[in-house]
Amino acid sequence: MRWSKSLRRELDAMIFVGPFVVMFTIFIVIPVIVAIYLSFTYFNTVQAPVFIGLKNYVNLLTQDNIFMMYVLPNTFKFSLLVGPGGYILSFWLAWLLAQIPRRSRSLLTLAIYSPSMTASVAMAVVWLVVFSGDAAGYLNNFLLGIGIISEPIQWTQSPKYLMAIMVVVTLWNSMGVGFLAMLAGILNINPELYEAGYIDGIKNRLQELWYITIPSMKPQMLFGAVMAVVGTFQAGDIGVQLSGANPTPQYAGQVMVNHIQDYGFIRYDMGYASAVSAVLLVIVYGLSKICWRLFSEKD
Repeated sequence: MRWSKSLRRELDAMIFVGPFVVMFTIFIVIPVIVAIYLSFTYFNTVQAPVFIGLKNYVNLLTQDNIFMMYVLPNTFKFSLLVGPGGYILSFWLAWLLAQIPRRSRSLLTLAIYSPSMTASVAMAVVWLVVFSGDAAGYLNNFLLGIGIISEPIQWTQSPKYLMAIMVVVTLWNSMGVGFLAMLAGILNINPELYEAGYIDGIKNRLQELWYITIPSMKPQMLFGAVMAVVGTFQAGDIGVQLSGANPTPQYAGQVMVNHIQDYGFIRYDMGYASAVSAVLLVIVYGLSKICWRLFSEKD
């Protein structure tokens, strides 16, 4: 009888977990395995893949000047600005919202979260109106009106400004589930901890934040960090949407996601694109492990 009850509990658990395991295997595990295999082949999407060993990786690291001179530096620059910047901004906004009444907090949370629900393409279209290169563009019109510039600037076509615009748009769009998780974590902290902290010698809000708030919400901090890493590398396509070209003007906004699209869907060299995606996977995995080290529970 006891054995049958234990078996039934296991079967009930599998019924709930099973659909997720199946979907995760079909849409995540299998594509990753296939991509890793294709990275060792020459595959033009028409003929059968031809195994070539490490040639794609050797070419990527030794002969692809665009990747080494533009794509890799741009990727790290973009990720360093958007990843930690968006993460800190999410935590700061969540902490500020936790200090205000519930009704106002709900409205502001919806306003801050709503841009992340909009597709990146739609967001790019909205921002293209702001950064339009003619005199009717909002930013050009404002700067012309106050006399800062004498003629319109091609914001999204200029290598000088494209990366900065990508960072601004991505930060605006980065308040997603990580932001909501942090807000929930702050709101669920036991108020008695703050009272005990002030009895033990905490004197200001900064000490309260450092000694009570952050240690009490490490799971939410970890989730937000991992989501920031993944979201940052996924958001690289915004440069192509803003500039309307792949590669972007003078490769100023070209990141690894764009390089994968360039070789995979424009040049139809799926083997080489898979090699680039495998390198990207290793980078994302490494950064995620760093996040685990920083925010995981030590015990």
